[in-house]
Amino acid sequence: MIRATFPRAYIDVNREPYELDPDMFDGPLPAHINTTSVRVAAGLGTIARIVANKALIYKTRLPIEEAEQRIQLFYHPYHAALQKLIADTVALFGHCLLLDCHSMPSMAVYGPNKKVGFVLGDGHGKTCNRTFTDTAHRTLARTGWNTTRNAPYAGGYTTRHYSQPKLGIHTLQIEINRALYMQEDTYAKIPAFHTIAGYMEDLILALGHSTPAQKIGSC
Repeated sequence: MIRATFPRAYIDVNREPYELDPDMFDGPLPAHINTTSVRVAAGLGTIARIVANKALIYKTRLPIEEAEQRIQLFYHPYHAALQKLIADTVALFGHCLLLDCHSMPSMAVYGPNKKVGFVLGDGHGKTCNRTFTDTAHRTLARTGWNTTRNAPYAGGYTTRHYSQPKLGIHTLQIEINRALYMQEDTYAKIPAFHTIAGYMEDLILALGHSTPAQKIGSC
């Protein structure tokens, strides 16, 4: 397993390395910077401009050197470690399934008639073998919480970037509703935290049994 020990508001590893908002930085940005992505437009590039309630994070512009330092010290080492984990797993087993797990705010999925506990993102069937998504859906549906696919989250940069199903590298994003296990305003764990952890253990076990070699390589 691998997890970031730094906040996404500081540097977001589920973005391209250089999705930066030019209005956040002093002076012109280098040509390789992606300044036009939908994530940059939303204020949520590699270095976020806003927090969840849309409030600005920074009072003044940042030097571009600050962005470069964060990318070099945090972003690249994280992805180097993830790439090694994938390569080691493929070398050992011939294939792998990368589960990219995130929390999502309850307001993103609480509709008037239903509450969604989990959202599975497989790029609309492109990032992993359908067997994995089906297994994950069945397993999570047994928790009693609604589980959806690809709406409102179909898979971010990590899911799309590392996916190579024809080479045996499958990726599946899992979004978990924060309200299931925490107080969203204080981030304090609630008693159900351990229940949700148990659900995830069951999910990993089920996915571990859903990787027949003859089904690897096709979405």
